[in-house]
Amino acid sequence: MKPQKGTKGTKDFFIKPFLCLFVALCLGFASCGRSGSEKRFDLKGKVLVVEPDKRLVTVSHDDIKGYMPAMTMPFTVPSESDLKILAPDDQITATLVVDGSQAWLEDLIITRQSANPSSAMPGVVMAKEGDEVPNFTLRNQDNREIRINNYRGKTLLLTFIYTRCPVPEYCTLMSDNFAQIERALGQDPQVYEKTHLLSISIDPAYDTPEVLRSYGAAHTERYEKETFAHWEFAGGTSEQVKDIAQFFGLTYFPDKDQIIHALRTVIVKPDGRVAKIYSGNDWKPEEVVEEIKKSATD
Repeated sequence: MKPQKGTKGTKDFFIKPFLCLFVALCLGFASCGRSGSEKRFDLKGKVLVVEPDKRLVTVSHDDIKGYMPAMTMPFTVPSESDLKILAPDDQITATLVVDGSQAWLEDLIITRQSANPSSAMPGVVMAKEGDEVPNFTLRNQDNREIRINNYRGKTLLLTFIYTRCPVPEYCTLMSDNFAQIERALGQDPQVYEKTHLLSISIDPAYDTPEVLRSYGAAHTERYEKETFAHWEFAGGTSEQVKDIAQFFGLTYFPDKDQIIHALRTVIVKPDGRVAKIYSGNDWKPEEVVEEIKKSATD
């Protein structure tokens, strides 16, 4: 039987709108969860550490044009298939996606440099709770030499940052958290007097005292009125920074003369011993404030 004249046109008339609606819905669902403000940058570097359980890969990367200088630091990798095949010494190119408060790597192209598939963290000996902190020497935002023992008698909260780091989950978050802690402690004059904050740069070549002063004053929002009497920002020589960073568990790679930009925040008791170490970025300022108060009033 021959099809009736006009049947195809009639079907198209009904089917095409449904197809258009289906496509539109698919596109709408695909865009859910996106803020629409994603920025993308080309990244190229060498894999140093793979941590599949944390969905992290530490990369020693080249300059990321228009975003950040060469650095060694961990990045989130959402793709399980990428995490399964990544290994130390791999060379990668990828897209760094920054979307609001999140950042991750996608579109990875991997060049295998080593047959070793191990993804274990290199051996790192870090301080433990109860360990005495050595009298490390640094140089603060006023270009004045400071020593850790200067803070004996007070509870010291310290963390590691660098001023050019734009990744939202790292230095920006740490400095914002410290600003909240600074304000919270300021509401209790007695506790404020017994505490001190210290942000240590792992990029001493760029983070001069002048740069640290400007960065610090912007985060305290006191600007030219900031005295840094309670929250200091410090760097030092590469050796000085390496010594204190390694003591608190940050990994140093001699081949690149770089410290991995990992997260480490530490509470040091008034007697100079470690009270608590936070290794990630999931701690909350209010939790740390409570720990500081306990240490300061014990």
